[in-house]
Amino acid sequence: MGFKPNFDFLEELKWRGLLHDSMPGTEEQLAKEMTSAYIGFDPTADSLHIGNMVPVTLLMLFQRAGHKPYILVGGATGMVGDPSGKSAERNLLDDETLQKNIDGQKAQLTQFLDFESVANKAEIVNNHDWFKNFSFLEFIRDVGKHITVSYMMAKDSVKNRMEASGISFTEFTYQLVQGYDFYHLYTHNNCKIQMGGSDQWGNITTGTELIRRKAQGQAFAITAPLVTKADGSKFGKSESGNIWLDPEKTSPYSFYQFWLNVGDEDAETFIKIYSLKSRSEIEALIKNHKGQEYQRGLQKALAEEMTVRIHSEHDLMQAQKATQVFFKGTEEDLRSLDVLNMDGAFADLDTFELPKIELEKGVGILDLLSTKTTVFSSKGEAKKMIAANGFSINKTKYTDIDGVINASQLLHNKYMLLQKGKKNYYVLSVS
Repeated sequence: MGFKPNFDFLEELKWRGLLHDSMPGTEEQLAKEMTSAYIGFDPTADSLHIGNMVPVTLLMLFQRAGHKPYILVGGATGMVGDPSGKSAERNLLDDETLQKNIDGQKAQLTQFLDFESVANKAEIVNNHDWFKNFSFLEFIRDVGKHITVSYMMAKDSVKNRMEASGISFTEFTYQLVQGYDFYHLYTHNNCKIQMGGSDQWGNITTGTELIRRKAQGQAFAITAPLVTKADGSKFGKSESGNIWLDPEKTSPYSFYQFWLNVGDEDAETFIKIYSLKSRSEIEALIKNHKGQEYQRGLQKALAEEMTVRIHSEHDLMQAQKATQVFFKGTEEDLRSLDVLNMDGAFADLDTFELPKIELEKGVGILDLLSTKTTVFSSKGEAKKMIAANGFSINKTKYTDIDGVINASQLLHNKYMLLQKGKKNYYVLSVS
C-alpha cells in the first residue's frame, strides 16, 4: 500500500501565508513517500523567541501531514555565525555560552513535536557531532572543491555584505558548512528537504547543489516568508525587546498581552501563521471577527492558543486573571497571581523602590505617598484623595489618613500595588 499524506503540506502552507518558495519537484516528492525534512536553529541565545515559532510551526505541520521532522541544533554552525540578514559580523560565542544556549533551546524544542509515539517521530541532531573530528584540510578537499567561489559570491547574503561592511572568510564559508549539514543528513538520515526562512534560500540551495555534485542525489528546499507587521516593521519584538519563550525572560502575562495587543489587520495574518486550528476553524474565527473587531476575538483566540502551547493552561489562567485585575479585580484576585505573572503585570507601571527595613518599621501613609514616593505631589493632596475614597492599596480602598503601612501588606513579600483614582497605578517594590 502506497504512502498517502494526511494533507497536502505545500497547499496548507500556501493558504496560511507560510510559503515563500519551494524547489521544483518538492510537491511530487511529498506525495510519493514519507519524507524527512529538517530546519536548523542557531544557538545565539539560551531561549527561542516567537520569531523562531515560524520554523517550529513548519515542523509541527510537516509532522501532522505524516512526514518526519528533524531539528538541527547548530553546535558547529553556532561557532561560525550566519551572515544572512546581518549587516555586520557577529561576536563569536565561547564554548560554555554555546552549550548553555544549545541546552536551553533543546529543552524548548522538544515540547512542540512528537518524539516517541508515531512512525514519523521527530529527532534532534547536533551538527557538532559530525564536524568535531572533521579537519580543515579534509573539509576544503572533500567539500570545498565541489562549490565554486563564483557560485558562493552570487548569494544575496554574501553580495549584500560585500557591498556594505565586507565579510570575513569565517562567515563567507558559512554556506558551505550549512550545505554540508544538508549533505550529511541526506546521506545518513535520508533527509531530502531543508526548510527555513526566505533569507535562508541561498544557504539551503548550496546544500542541494552539494548533494547533486557530491552524491549525485536530488534534494529540495522550502522557505517561509519573514513575518512582518502590516506597517512593514519586524514582528516578534515589543518595546522591551524580543518576546522570549522562556518565562524568566518574558513572563506568561507579557507573552499573553503581546498577542492580545496585535492589530486587527495583523491578527488575521498571524492566526493563519501561528495557530494549529483547522482551516475551517480559522476561517470561522476571521468571519466572526469582521464587524466586531472591538471584541478582539482573533487576538483572544491567538493569545490563548499560543500561551497554552508555550506555557500551560495554568499560565493562561494566571495571565487572564492578571489582565482583569486592573479592570475589576479584587485583592483576593491580585494575591492569587504567581510571582512571574505579577512581575509581568507590574513591569510597565511606574515603580518606586523602598528598603524593606523601612516598611518593617512602618511608614505613615501620607509620608509614603508624598515623601518616600511621588504618587501625590503633597501630603495635602494625598490627604484629600484618601478622605474622598480615591485611593487603594492592593485593590482595596484605603481611607485612614493617619494609617501606617508595613511589610505585612506586601504581595509575595515584594510588591505593593498603589492606585490613585480609577486608572493611575503605581508599584512599590522593596529592596
